[in-house]
Amino acid sequence: MGFKEQLKARLAPAREKVSDLAAQHGDRIGQGLDKAARTVDERTNGKYSDRIGAGTGKAKDAIERMKDKDGPSAGGAADPDAPR
Repeated sequence: MGFKEQLKARLAPAREKVSDLAAQHGDRIGQGLDKAARTVDERTNGKYSDRIGAGTGKAKDAIERMKDKDGPSAGGAADPDAPR
């Protein structure tokens, strides 16, 4: 087993935990991102508004992708051929 496979195997439990937390608290995380973005935008006097908005949008998209990781296969039967 190569380094990449070993790393993926070790990080799998953390990925599942993060996905669960994103699903449970996605709205609160989004609110926190918005609040942080407003604060940074105010402190920089709007100089980087476009970049702050883009970064906030990308972070929210990442949260949504994490929530969707449990999507179609969640609650369904596990794939018996899937590597463990």
